[in-house]
Amino acid sequence: MVISPTSMTGFAQSEGTGDGFGFSWELRSVNGRGLDLRFRLPPGFDGLEAALREAAGAHLKRGNVSASLTLRRLRPARPEPDAAMLEHVLTLALDLARRIPGGTPPRAEALLALPGVLRVTEEREGASEAEKTAVLAGFSAALGKLDAARRAEGARLATMLRAILAEIAALHAEASALADGQPETLRTRLRAQLEGLLGGRETSLSEERLAQEVALLATRADVREELDRLHSHLAAAEALLAENGAIGRRFDFLVQEFQREANTLCSKAATKDLSAVGLRLKAAIEQLREQVQNIE
Repeated sequence: MVISPTSMTGFAQSEGTGDGFGFSWELRSVNGRGLDLRFRLPPGFDGLEAALREAAGAHLKRGNVSASLTLRRLRPARPEPDAAMLEHVLTLALDLARRIPGGTPPRAEALLALPGVLRVTEEREGASEAEKTAVLAGFSAALGKLDAARRAEGARLATMLRAILAEIAALHAEASALADGQPETLRTRLRAQLEGLLGGRETSLSEERLAQEVALLATRADVREELDRLHSHLAAAEALLAENGAIGRRFDFLVQEFQREANTLCSKAATKDLSAVGLRLKAAIEQLREQVQNIE
């Protein structure tokens, strides 16, 4: 079985029905430093948040996750009269009928048609246990879909990460070959600088002294330690990708080590070619960093 990291990005929906209502869950997940859960629940279902958080925490380790529950009625709501409003309009209507010669008492349907006399209560005072069970089951289904979506995105991320690591490995090999030629390049450059300063005159600088100067410069420009550490970091990155679990934080720290070695290599580069490779290496590591930010 191929093991892939999990992304923090995903989207999922689920639908279901309860006692006289239908519901739908919508879950969205994006990058986050930790696990940040935000719920939007209709009145009557606020008490479920603790159970919802526990269920989400069992599946997710990192990410900013928003979960919205939407309800819809499956049968028409029954209107109820507003007793105070009905009494008020009835008093006004009867008083008006007495004042008008030949006035007749108001008809019931006319009074009920007046604005504000009948109202439909949309808010729920509480949810039954059966309704809570149905909503929790729907959330569990949506959570499973979100987990699957994040894993699928993680598999795509793994392919991208391995391609970037392969590019870094190729640049590492190129830098290693160029680094081997730095001492000779420094020798040629130093000799040319001396000849330029002396204007073609003879110099008493011996080959032994020249070798000593070159050795000092080569020591300062030696990037073998940086290249060795980069090689170790590449192996560590491949090992992380082979793990099953939340690797995002550790991978992020590892990328910082990649960046540190690449920066030092560029500062020590004694040739244009090695400096150019170092810059390409930094660009590839930056691409790696951007993608690693998506990993759980």
